[in-house]
Amino acid sequence: MVPDVSAGWPSFDAAAAELIQLSRWCCEHGWTPATSGNFSVRLGEGALAITASGRPKGALAASDIVVVDLDGRLAGPAAGRPSAETLLHCQLYRRHPGVGAVAHTHSRAATVLSRRHAKEGALTLADYELAKALSGVATHEGSVLLPVFANTQDIARLAEEVEAFMSTRPPVHGYLIAGHGLYTWGADVADARRHVEALEFMLDCAVLEGRIS
Repeated sequence: MVPDVSAGWPSFDAAAAELIQLSRWCCEHGWTPATSGNFSVRLGEGALAITASGRPKGALAASDIVVVDLDGRLAGPAAGRPSAETLLHCQLYRRHPGVGAVAHTHSRAATVLSRRHAKEGALTLADYELAKALSGVATHEGSVLLPVFANTQDIARLAEEVEAFMSTRPPVHGYLIAGHGLYTWGADVADARRHVEALEFMLDCAVLEGRIS
């Protein structure tokens, strides 16, 4: 789900600072173990700042943020390689002009539940009060659908699968990659961070419910 907004896009320095802060916050919550996870901010109509590949997310510096165009080609600071999953970010920015930031986490809950629901192709989180933290959701009386895509090293093909799903289904606030993690997004970094926190909370609850049911 993408808010209908128009925004002045940030400078590289401002975007890098936001990405460093978001990455550190997710690391502190245990959602980006080792060097996993990736985060990006739109810089304008044709470029985005994204975390470099293979860097620990709790210790990023501005030199760990690179700029790519919407086809994933390096277009700015080149101290590192863009995230291996850059094309998944690009797909979201191309499809949704209102998306200003994308976040990808590797929490235990997202990993476990994405494996459990891989054959079904989706996970439904129903009747959670915290669903109202998601943009456009005004009541707990409903469900949040998270499609689950098979994991693959062919990121271009995975991006095509995500695009095909989004072209034919109602809007979603995020998706899971089986055995991998969560993707979510928002109009800006604050919006994406709120979505991460809300979805990770609901995923944690779903795991706990499975243990006690």
